[in-house]
Amino acid sequence: MSSTRETNDVIFRQSNRVTLRPVSESDCDVLTKWINDPDVQQYLEAYLPMTKNEEMTWIKTIQTRDIGSLVVMIIADGKPIGNMCISGIDHRQGTAVTGTLIGNTDYWGKGYGTEAKMLMLEYAFNVLNLRKICSDVIAFNTRSTSYSLKCGYKIEGYRKKQYFAKGKYWDQVQLAVFRKDWKPYWKAFAKEHKNNLRI
Repeated sequence: MSSTRETNDVIFRQSNRVTLRPVSESDCDVLTKWINDPDVQQYLEAYLPMTKNEEMTWIKTIQTRDIGSLVVMIIADGKPIGNMCISGIDHRQGTAVTGTLIGNTDYWGKGYGTEAKMLMLEYAFNVLNLRKICSDVIAFNTRSTSYSLKCGYKIEGYRKKQYFAKGKYWDQVQLAVFRKDWKPYWKAFAKEHKNNLRI
């Protein structure tokens, strides 16, 4: 693992192992590295090589706050390990979509995505006053499906052969969680993380 330590002391949300903070221009290098990593990119809709200039343009775009999205960095062990977003925020319908990228593969399959997602859902439901959060997953990304289910999501359906990856077409798994169904999961999470929870 990298020995680079996080020096940014901004905290948006925090739990036992995870801190969420806003994306900054200093994240450009690590974001560019992640999105070009074949092991990471296979799970994303993005498929073209991304330059640092393109990534910086994206960072500046999300900082304008007029695109209906919120993107945060996921910090663990003093360094960025991924990012997470709430996009497509529709206050009339009370809905939005979440997406997660754990770019540091050393942190795959260890519950960091689940922890970060619970913090983001708390913000979506208890601050933004949304009622339903959706997420789409490519069928072979079983880790993403599994951690979504651990946060209270349910599978609502499938779009057959929606994504092309690894030389073939794959189904899209459509998941969603309603606020009322998420609340018991949050109650257990808040109890487990009460000593370090900052929301």
